[in-house]
Amino acid sequence: MKNFDQLMEHVESRPLRTVAGAVAQDHTVLSAAREALDRNIARLILVGDEDETRSIASDHSIALDGLTVVNEPDGLKAARRAVEMVSSGEAEIFMKGHIHTDDFLRAVLDREVGLKANVLMSHCFIVEVPRLDKFIFITDSAMNIAPTLEHKAEIVLNAVHLANIFGISRPKVAALAAVELLNPAMPATIEASCLKTMSERSQFVPDCIVDGPLAFDLAISEVAAKHKRVGGPVAGAADILLVPDIEAGNILVKARVHLGGLRVAGALIGAKAPVVLTSRTDSAEAKLFSVASAVFMFDTSRHLRLKIGKVHY
Repeated sequence: MKNFDQLMEHVESRPLRTVAGAVAQDHTVLSAAREALDRNIARLILVGDEDETRSIASDHSIALDGLTVVNEPDGLKAARRAVEMVSSGEAEIFMKGHIHTDDFLRAVLDREVGLKANVLMSHCFIVEVPRLDKFIFITDSAMNIAPTLEHKAEIVLNAVHLANIFGISRPKVAALAAVELLNPAMPATIEASCLKTMSERSQFVPDCIVDGPLAFDLAISEVAAKHKRVGGPVAGAADILLVPDIEAGNILVKARVHLGGLRVAGALIGAKAPVVLTSRTDSAEAKLFSVASAVFMFDTSRHLRLKIGKVHY
């Protein structure tokens, strides 16, 4: 699968899924919800301030027929109520609306009704790159703030799982840094090198090819890689970009969207159910693609194993 048009065509033939949207009083969320239902992809339960939801829908000429509106004006309570619908089976997918990411994640991690599993959860952006005629997966740009080496290994495995779902059997992972040389003063370069060695010694299952440290241009541009004389199977051909920390990832993705005009979707990996996690400023299209990605991920089996001192999966 190489683009969102192919993804949309595929999920339209799948069973209709139910999505619980937290703090759904936002015109981009409502627009995505309308199109998702019209295209037979998903039916949204819109949890939030009902009066505001209906007012926004009216102002933007968005019909709410077929969508369920649940009144909960308090944002934190709305998020908890929506995630409880997923954990109880009333809904199948949890979606972020007009709510801060940390408040949304608080609901995901709620000990009583949340969706936390026994693995590290991480976020992955799915970015459509027409020039390369493929998707690139960027992680982690929204959840893990300053991941350790061990956490980065688990984040890689989560991204590999997602790439496998999208049809990439042995994804190429670029562990990004500012430079391609080891520098003891730059921890990201040391950790990238460790991840590369782990990959070479088959510590990731399913298999992937990790190389690093690699600067961003070397990861995606064959011309840049050749010019700097950096070889290997990942240079210029990366499927997954592992960023050093959340700041780098957040800036990278938003620059690609707001300056480069690329189409994106956002997903949380490792929860008990698919979780749609997008920025509040993302377009209705991005939110629709994120819902479609979650539907595509639904009911996929997870057979992952990582060896780094102990077995995590």
